[in-house]
This record gives sequence, structure tokens and C-alpha cells, in this order.
Amino acid sequence: MSRSQPPYTEEFRRQMVELVRAGHSPEALAKEYGPSGPSIRNWVRQAEQEGEARADELTAAERDELKRLRKENRQLREEREILRKANNFLRGGDRSEMTFALIDAEKTHHPVSVLARVLGVSREGYYAWRRRGGVSARTAGDRTLTTKITAVHAASRATYGAPRVHADLAAAGVRTSRKRVARLMRQAGLRGVHRRRRVSLTRRDRAAYLPPDLVGRDFTVPAPDRVWTADVTYVPTGQGWLYLAVVLDLHSRKIVGWSMSDTQKTALVADALTMALQHRRPAPGVIHHSDQGSQYVSREFARLCAHHDVRRSVGSAGDCYDNALTESFFATLECELLDRTSFTTHDQARAALFDFIEGFYNRQRRHSTNGYLSPHEHETRYYEYHQAA
Repeated sequence: MSRSQPPYTEEFRRQMVELVRAGHSPEALAKEYGPSGPSIRNWVRQAEQEGEARADELTAAERDELKRLRKENRQLREEREILRKANNFLRGGDRSEMTFALIDAEKTHHPVSVLARVLGVSREGYYAWRRRGGVSARTAGDRTLTTKITAVHAASRATYGAPRVHADLAAAGVRTSRKRVARLMRQAGLRGVHRRRRVSLTRRDRAAYLPPDLVGRDFTVPAPDRVWTADVTYVPTGQGWLYLAVVLDLHSRKIVGWSMSDTQKTALVADALTMALQHRRPAPGVIHHSDQGSQYVSREFARLCAHHDVRRSVGSAGDCYDNALTESFFATLECELLDRTSFTTHDQARAALFDFIEGFYNRQRRHSTNGYLSPHEHETRYYEYHQAA
């Protein structure tokens, strides 16, 4: 079963351009987010052409200042990324040892001189640490494994507990027990995050026609793009609420559509479904399951579903279990991002949500229901198996 490359929304392309401007290579972004490297380079080129047209109106001094600010912004982003990872590394154990371990783990991503400067140590001290020996095989093994565990934990944005860290190590060919991983995580002060109960935003329109419940709490689906579930949550920022609507595929648990807005109107959920339809191009009859929120039972949303041969499904009122998997995603989002971050502006929140969904949750985060595969890897293996069959 072949699948053509899906289109990408304007907001998706804009976020890719911003990441390239921040210093990320198109090749690295292609591996992390999905589009091809040439596509990303083309988006950047188009943005630069548009920027050059605007820059023609600037004076030479203004252009120099803009160039200086962009360079400074790239440096600040790199330093913030290093310090974010340092917060995870330096929670336990000997601080200098863990600092040098962080440099060793990140030297392929940043120059040693930059890492040493930001972390407040000398390059000579790091290289001396590399040359040192004299520890027992067990201690050396524990230290090596702790370094790998810390790197996995940092890559998970400090969200993984021992089971997912163990699965990540196993996928990388590191053979060890889950109990040993848990012990070393405790000693290093590393732990996963835990979910809290979410407040529902559902506002039922009692006068609206309610479609039937076509899911009936049966969340086992044999293939992608058979059943999608949807819901809305809110993100607090210094500029007020930012609302996030998502569409989740029940087979892989992948977020196949999303939309953000500062208002909670039908367009919010319609845009999320439109994105899912553009990206996935499902066969007629895909089920879209939601709660009884007024946006989902509106006439405008019903017309959109009818136009694309989407079968609407709605759970019972006030029962989170009828849409448990989307609720579960929002719980993950809240405990792994929103509870640990504050946003001054809507743009900051949009960038963080985009990165969490497209860069982490869909393509990297291991899902226990998928046998500790990410949603992207789970779908990839599904299509490879059926193409070979």
C-alpha cells in the first residue's frame, strides 16, 4: 500500500523556517519532523525571498542590526538548549562528573568549546576527565549506563520513567534490566512525570442533533485511518487562553490533525479535521468521534463531514471514558509540557505545542500500547508488513 507525501500547512512550514533560522539543519529537521530536506530548503528560500523584498525598504544600518539580532538569537537558542539539558543531567551525583558527561553526550550536536563555556567548565578539564581511569568495572559500567540513561531522559524532555527509558536503550542495542535502569535513575535523581486530572471544556448544545456513538468504547482498530477521535483543550498564556483542537488516530495513537486559536469556535475543530483529511486522505467512511461539544454538533461541522464522507460519532454527555484516548493524550501533553512551562505569548505556546506534537509525541515518544514504539514507527511497521504480505 503506497502513500503519497502529504501537503503541509502554512503554519507547519512557518515553524520549519523558524527552526532553520535558529540554527537547525534541514536534514536534521527532516529526520525529526518528516518533510524532506529539499522541501524545507525550498520553504526557507521562499521565506528569504519574501524577507528580502521587505528588507529592501530598510536602511543599511537597520539591515546590519537585523543580521546581528538574528545571530544573537541563534546563539541564545543554542545556549538555552544546552542549559535545558543540563538541568536534567545535573540533578544527582558529582556535579563536575555529570557536567563532563553532558559534554560527552552532546559533543556531536554542539562544539566542546561552546558546551564548556555555557556550563562553566574548561575544555582542558573535560579532556582530562576523558583520560582518567581507575574505577571498578561495575562502577564504570554504572557510570556509562547512567550517562546513556541521562541522555535518553533528556531527549524525552525529562518525561520518561524507567519503562520507556529501558525500551529506548533496548532499541539502541543496550542490554540491561529494567530494575537496574530504575536504580540508576533513582541515584541520578531522574524520574518521569505523572498525569493529573484534566478539566473538560465541553459545552453541550442541547438543541442540536446528536449523531450516534459508533465507537462504543471499543478502542481497538485494526488499521490506520479507520477511526479518529477528537477533542479541545486550553493553554494558559500571558495573552490569555490559546485553544488546541486535535484529531487522533485510534490505531497508532498519532495526532493526525491539529489547530490552534485564541477563540473556541467551530472553525477551530473544523481546521483540525481539515488538516487530518489533507495529510491522511482516508477512504470514504472514516469515523470521527468526539464529545457533545457545541462545535462538534454544529451544522457547519456537520456539512464539512458530509462533504468529505466522514461519519460523525458522538459519545454520551459528561462521560470522559467515551473519548478516553484523546483525554489521555491531553493528560500527557499537560504533565509533560504544560505543567512544566509557562508562556508569555500565544506565539511561544504555538511553537512549543507544534514541537511537542510533531517533533516529540508523533515521531519520538514511545507509547506503551504500541509496544513502546512511537506512533510514527508503529504506522511505518504496519505499512511495511502489509506491503510485504
